[in-house]
Amino acid sequence: MGRSSCGDDFDDRSSNFSDINSDRSGEFSPTTADDLRRSLFGNSSDLDRLISDLESPSLDTQREAALGLRLLAKDSPDKRLRIAEAGAVPPLVALLSSTDPKLQEYCVTALFNLSLCEENKTVIADAGAIKSLLKPLKSGTSTARSNAACTLFRLSQIENFKIAIGRSGAIPPLITLLEKGEIRGKKDAATALYMLCSLRENKIRAVQSGIMRPLLELLADPDSMMLEKAAMVVKILVTVPEGKTALVEENGIAVLVEIVEVGSQKLKEMSVGILFQICEDSVTNRVLVTREGAIPPLVALSQSGTSKARQKAEQLIEMLRQPRSGIGAARGSD
Repeated sequence: MGRSSCGDDFDDRSSNFSDINSDRSGEFSPTTADDLRRSLFGNSSDLDRLISDLESPSLDTQREAALGLRLLAKDSPDKRLRIAEAGAVPPLVALLSSTDPKLQEYCVTALFNLSLCEENKTVIADAGAIKSLLKPLKSGTSTARSNAACTLFRLSQIENFKIAIGRSGAIPPLITLLEKGEIRGKKDAATALYMLCSLRENKIRAVQSGIMRPLLELLADPDSMMLEKAAMVVKILVTVPEGKTALVEENGIAVLVEIVEVGSQKLKEMSVGILFQICEDSVTNRVLVTREGAIPPLVALSQSGTSKARQKAEQLIEMLRQPRSGIGAARGSD
């Protein structure tokens, strides 16, 4: 089911994540999808019928209605508003608990498409979607899990919902998706986790839920297609002490030093920034970084990296070369 990921308006850092406007309905050809839209939606009475059919005793009827709303919700902001205003959100949310995988998938994707409209986010959250999205996130189809992550990402763009999502229990299954999902799911989970972890309590929650190990495994695998995304999440996590400790305990220093040596220019820049963060207030970490052989690749980076990477590498080299007793006296050891 080819479609883009959920990070299109992810501020100026969105280039580290894939873009999306809505699902691409990859199981249908464009002509088939257009035919379905025309047959399912002509006027307001058709929309009312689709919403009513979501509560039908017939599974086939429910599937057809959810599919119709999914396809219509990907068309335009006007249709997304009309669908939400007509009352489609509560029955779609209710069906997230369906035991039928395809019905659940259609409902998740319809809600994701509806969440692309800013005005619909509160409607979706108020209908109980945050808690209800946990079921497809944990046990839905691959597409349902990815689109549940995308919907949570969209809702987390509102600060109060970011808090509620973190407290709902969504972070552990997002980490599971990051670790075990298909590549699309991994990317969508990384995007959602990055947004959620802009909040301090969610950073701590993610670290305590074991996020650091899968992130470092992705960083250590040059074929993961997740290198920059994983680095972005690690970078935001090490702004709290718990994140720094977890990175060191999971042997993250070795991973980062290797990237400084052989990674792309952008990855080198991000990695030296992360190393600087974990060393800034820790003599112990500076010793560990030095022992890992960081100084030679840092010297090379200070001579040939990007302007930002050169500057950060020079600062880190100076920090690592200070006498340990001087460091402790000047900054306090840990």
